[in-house]
Amino acid sequence: MKVIFIEDVKGRGKRGEVKNVPDGYAQNFLIPRGKAKLATKAALSEVQGQERSKEKQEAEELAEAKKLKQTLESDDMVLEMKGKAGTDGRMFGSISSKQIAKALQDQYNIKLDKRKLELAAPIKALGYVTVKVKLHHDVEAKMRVHIAEK
Repeated sequence: MKVIFIEDVKGRGKRGEVKNVPDGYAQNFLIPRGKAKLATKAALSEVQGQERSKEKQEAEELAEAKKLKQTLESDDMVLEMKGKAGTDGRMFGSISSKQIAKALQDQYNIKLDKRKLELAAPIKALGYVTVKVKLHHDVEAKMRVHIAEK
């Protein structure tokens, strides 16, 4: 019997897959528990429609990420931040990814999740720093941040 898996079933199939399974297994276990449904023409076309819409949404997200990458990497885009520092140029505190995300929101009205900013360690020195930003699993941007003394 051909079924469409509604959720992952260990050892049998993943969500959205269409597979042949034994009749008894489908009728007595998969279908009653809502783990699969019968693969009719209507159900198959519905699954194909969902796949197309998912691909379209992923393409839109990729295009949006590429556009944001161009904005972040443009020459006139430098994030300005201030911090207290000693005479040797080392800061008393540090600049974290949360502070960078907030400054980006305040200065350029670009909302980014702090987890998308990739800092090896918090910034503890004055000057220019390049920060990697993971926008999409295929798109990575490099943003310049200038830390000046208060």
